[in-house]
Amino acid sequence: MSKTISLLSALLCTFIWGTTFIAQDTGMDNIGPFTFNAVRFFIGFLAITPLVLLFEIKKFKSEFKNDTKTFLNLSFLIGLSLFLGSALQQVALLYTDVANAAFFTIFYVPLVPIIFFLFKRTSIHWSVWPSVVLCLIGGYLLTNFYDATVRLGDSLVILGALFWSTHIIFTGIIVNKYNLPLTLGAAQTFIVALFSFVIAFIYEEFVYLEIMKEINSILYAGILSGGFAFVLQIYAQKNITPAPAAIIFSLEGVFATIAAWFILDQILDINNLLGCLFILCGVLLSQLLPLVQKNNLNKL
Repeated sequence: MSKTISLLSALLCTFIWGTTFIAQDTGMDNIGPFTFNAVRFFIGFLAITPLVLLFEIKKFKSEFKNDTKTFLNLSFLIGLSLFLGSALQQVALLYTDVANAAFFTIFYVPLVPIIFFLFKRTSIHWSVWPSVVLCLIGGYLLTNFYDATVRLGDSLVILGALFWSTHIIFTGIIVNKYNLPLTLGAAQTFIVALFSFVIAFIYEEFVYLEIMKEINSILYAGILSGGFAFVLQIYAQKNITPAPAAIIFSLEGVFATIAAWFILDQILDINNLLGCLFILCGVLLSQLLPLVQKNNLNKL
């Protein structure tokens, strides 16, 4: 039952992330990328904090014990990874379109198992690798470019995928040590908001009236994506290891493409539909093959 809840949390989280690409893209008509992220994640922090006070404040002593420093260090690493990944993705949307950004973001799918294997020396179920290939093929088919030119925006998103990978890995580590998903969600959104505010004040015009023009996009990206979706990610990774989790999260490319079709009237051609199918097959493969193999071993 707990595995099912984690899978549902991962799918809902991924749906929110995918549809948020639209809000991220349309929310920069009047403000800069760091201003958008600063306000977005601060709103996410404000949305989560009351839940922390309501549900987790009594857990602090039992969870921390004598290991508060580890929690703070991991929280900072997670927040820093989230800041770098989201900042690069947000800036990239100035130079590339939603489909390309969604595709190159899912480069964390192969990066997570590779990094995890190199640093943790942990064996990975063989089904991860064909699933990774299917997800990358599917992601490519979701894009609407047909040449090998990698634009500036695409390069920024690829670099950002490295930090999305470390974010997933660090989250996987901390959820095995502490049962404080809301606290972690609040901590990481506050760190991203703080860093984004500093850069926005230095390099961008922080104008209240201009921010209010983008308030709908900011609220969607802030409350749902910047706040609750990352808490759902933490819940999801309680029972899903980082490599399969990354494959499930790659469905955000599918949701982003469908949202672009539905909201922005972008046409879905046969390649886009095939891309959705490839990614869906990759996700199912990563989840079902280990279960089938485990059941077969139990029968022996």
